[in-house]
Amino acid sequence: MNQRRLFWGYLAAAGTVSIWSSFVLISRLGGKSGLTGYDVLALRLATASLLLLPFMKGLSAEVWRDRRLWLLAMLGGVVYGLFVYTAFRYAPAAHGGILLSGMQPFLIMAVGWLLTGARPGAQQMLGVGAICLGVGSLFHSTMNLPGAWSGHALMGDALLLLASLSWAIYTVLVRRWGYTPWLLTRFVAVGSAVLYLPVYLLWLPKQLHAVPTSMLVLQGLFQGIGPTIVAMLLFLRAVSILGVERTGSLVALVPVLVGLAAVPLLDEPLTPWLMMGLALVSAGAFVSAAPPLWRKPVPAQVS
Repeated sequence: MNQRRLFWGYLAAAGTVSIWSSFVLISRLGGKSGLTGYDVLALRLATASLLLLPFMKGLSAEVWRDRRLWLLAMLGGVVYGLFVYTAFRYAPAAHGGILLSGMQPFLIMAVGWLLTGARPGAQQMLGVGAICLGVGSLFHSTMNLPGAWSGHALMGDALLLLASLSWAIYTVLVRRWGYTPWLLTRFVAVGSAVLYLPVYLLWLPKQLHAVPTSMLVLQGLFQGIGPTIVAMLLFLRAVSILGVERTGSLVALVPVLVGLAAVPLLDEPLTPWLMMGLALVSAGAFVSAAPPLWRKPVPAQVS
């Protein structure tokens, strides 16, 4: 792979990490407000679909009949969104950083192994092992906070794990089916809105009146533009260049950024266990994402 293409892959991954770190913090802010998870997902999909509708005109009927695209819209748009936004009503940002992004390398590796038979290499296993130790340290730190073992907190963590699993499946399927980033970004956003918004408007509870307009604008614009359009394009671009596992390992840096930013922004404590977890996750992400640190010796050819 030429160096210029590799550079753009890592730049796309860095942009994804920045937006997803902000996503955890802003989603938790929405969860602490009067909005329901249903509301935040509706704001996200309504904003994204309105922005992307002008770019949908050229899609053929064959695209709209593609069942795999509808499955990806359901997994990466509706299912993931419902789990994650509902979870942030109960789980703090640090839990989100750990269980959403911190678990991605392990879950992507496991799902990829099950669905495609792709076996991880020794270096990936070493990196993922460090990430798992870091996630354990972070989990130990947050689980010892007051109220961490309440029913609501545990439900929030369970929903975060389900969200993380749905995103790992989505990621592996995206790589396997090979849709272009622009097609997938448009279809997942608009297709998710088609599937979800009628159900939301007709049957789901709404609390839009319970928060100031500024909160609605923040959640609508950030959620609809940042993670849904910009980060999706960057993420898919990174996957196409760097591969699923390497991109997933870089995304493991999100807990580091979230854990540090949550201290001043959300008044979450920085404990020794948390600092240890941040260091382990950083090291594991670096090892998994780096070029091979060792190579099998190539036997000499006998002429």
